[in-house]
Amino acid sequence: MPPHFHASYAGEEIIVSINDIEVIEGQIASKQQKMVLGWAAFHQTELLEDWELAASKQELFPIAPLN
Repeated sequence: MPPHFHASYAGEEIIVSINDIEVIEGQIASKQQKMVLGWAAFHQTELLEDWELAASKQELFPIAPLN
């Protein structure tokens, strides 16, 4: 799979492509999905950096959570 992350809400989950900032699998409530995608766009560089760290089994940098 391409660089991605998982987000869950109310028992549902989505997988979001970091490069394209789009849902590649799953679904959650529309409002929460929009919030997650906005958060991902804002933190895209950090997400990609952490993806590279994870791929090389290094410690990840913390990213501010969605509030």
